[in-house]
Amino acid sequence: MADEIEEIKRKRLQQMMASQQDQILRQGQEETLKKEYEVKKKEVLRKIMTPEARERLNNIKVAKPEFAGAIEEQLIALASNGRLKSMITDEQLKMILSQIQPKKRDIKIRKI
Repeated sequence: MADEIEEIKRKRLQQMMASQQDQILRQGQEETLKKEYEVKKKEVLRKIMTPEARERLNNIKVAKPEFAGAIEEQLIALASNGRLKSMITDEQLKMILSQIQPKKRDIKIRKI
């Protein structure tokens, strides 16, 4: 009876170890895919944006990473659809940002 319990424990331990190794492999593959995607994304942005526009986008990425990521995705989508006729300049990026960014509401408090 004790031998059977030990055998079950050993098999269960082997299953857990195999499962953990599979998980580690999957995480490594996911990280590799993410890195490859980032490299490709930077390459595309380098092709469609001027250095000044890329610098502005990088500054935005420091302050608002989600917002900058969304803009990058939109620009890449426009480029892949062939809707960009020339490189995006800093001025064009400013216009795009002003159109995308939500309008701020001014709140004024008046004392009566």
